Amino acid sequence: MIEDVLAIPDHLRDALWRVDSARLEAGDSRGLLVCGMGGSAIGGDLAVAAIGQRLTAPMTTVRGYRLPGGVDDGWTVLCSSYSGNTEETLSCFEAAAETGARRVVVSTGGAIVDRARADGVQVVGLPGILQPRAAVAYMLVAAAEIAAKAGVAPSLRAEIEAAATFLEERQEELRERAAAIGAALAGTVPVVYGAELTAPVARRWKTQINENAKAPAFHSELPEADHNEICGWAGAPEGTSVSAAMIEDPDQGEELGRRFELTAAEIAGAGSEVVSVQALGETRTERLLYATMLGDLVSLELAEARGVDPLPVEAIERLKSSLAGS
Repeated sequence: MIEDVLAIPDHLRDALWRVDSARLEAGDSRGLLVCGMGGSAIGGDLAVAAIGQRLTAPMTTVRGYRLPGGVDDGWTVLCSSYSGNTEETLSCFEAAAETGARRVVVSTGGAIVDRARADGVQVVGLPGILQPRAAVAYMLVAAAEIAAKAGVAPSLRAEIEAAATFLEERQEELRERAAAIGAALAGTVPVVYGAELTAPVARRWKTQINENAKAPAFHSELPEADHNEICGWAGAPEGTSVSAAMIEDPDQGEELGRRFELTAAEIAGAGSEVVSVQALGETRTERLLYATMLGDLVSLELAEARGVDPLPVEAIERLKSSLAGS
């Protein structure tokens, strides 16, 4: 898993090549939906954050069986499933056909690729050698570049290529920072905070800790958390060890910077460990990917601290098996 995380720069470059190789048709859309679950969905969230204010039409991630209302033949629906057999995404694929929306599939194979080929839907093929959660760079690039093909955002190609080099040059730094953060969070239940650019990164940190370290973790977003969640830190049950990881973007603005500062002080005042993390990089894409890669490495540090193998996800497999048998 460490090798897969450190290979993110190569994954970014390979993903750009794979999108090019798919020869996707370009055309303007009224909006883009990215349908997926887990590691196949987070790419949509991260792409939206990287694009930021450059979006020219709605772009939303759908985690579930149904499309939102209002989707019609003017929309593009990206169905993202690493395995190709995710039942929620398959349901959205069929629902999109009923609306007349343009469909695109990103997958390694499975049922969704079979159906796409039968329906004449274009497919971006992925390498089938990774854990789904380790394909985050592929999913981000696919979502971002399909957004450009759908006419809802400019291409991020130049930023992605530069980010790959940036991450490559900072691998040792990332590993050192991850080790320090992992040591601070070990033995606690982390709540990971983000805002704007770093909000989906906080979600990614949380899910990676869940899957890799096999430990509970949660994520939250500022400024919303300051209107409710902040009250709960003083009331943790006796013996509960909860920590906060605050992921900040240097370009977040004074208002959010002040909120991070005051929120961290409030949490520390309640007796919980607080770790502040700065995303580094010149562009939004660099900072987003730097913080994402750092979080992946932190989750593996926590797995090592707990003495668990990050690869198996037995609880997920048991649930899938039970659903298939019901």
